[in-house]
Amino acid sequence: MLLRRLIALYVGLWLYGFSMAVMIRAALGLDPWDVFHQGVADHVPLSFGTIVAIVGATVLLAWIPLRQWPGLGTVSNVIVIGVSVDAGLWLLPELHALPVRIGAMAAAVLLNAVATVLYIGAGMGPGPRDGLMTGLVRRTGKPVWLIRTGIEATVLSVGWILGGSVGVGTVVYAFGIGPLIQLMIPYVDRYLPGFHEQDATVDADPEAAPMAA
Repeated sequence: MLLRRLIALYVGLWLYGFSMAVMIRAALGLDPWDVFHQGVADHVPLSFGTIVAIVGATVLLAWIPLRQWPGLGTVSNVIVIGVSVDAGLWLLPELHALPVRIGAMAAAVLLNAVATVLYIGAGMGPGPRDGLMTGLVRRTGKPVWLIRTGIEATVLSVGWILGGSVGVGTVVYAFGIGPLIQLMIPYVDRYLPGFHEQDATVDADPEAAPMAA
């Protein structure tokens, strides 16, 4: 069981980072956190993956006052996704034809959902951004949709101001990722324990589907 969970964790995290790279190459808009990552990356001499890792590590600092404890999956999330997205951007060429870019965008959202189900199903700790959301929900008593919307609206706005890519892909991701995750959970639920350990806010409500990374 432990080996299965470890495989699910690291395959999921690697696919998550790769899906981010595909979404970037599609150039039709990114999810809110990646809009922020891209906006920051446009202003500093660091790779996209390095920015993702630095932001993830910084968000972990916010766990301290929230009394959240990271797991193996949390620390691995910071490292593996950053390496994977940079590897994906190195491997994938720029895309130019609009039909190809649309196909890449759809594939990226689908792959992201598969990756999310795997790494959360492993049940070895939430990602830094997911933990921030659940920690704030627990400490403030506010509903998940309000906390999540507030976080994502903030990072999306700041990222857009910094020059991050907002477009149809942003909308497709926002409305598509939750239902896709819900659809896939039954396929891994019998093999992986993670969704049994999640708060009801995560596994029962599509609006509470995990945030990017």
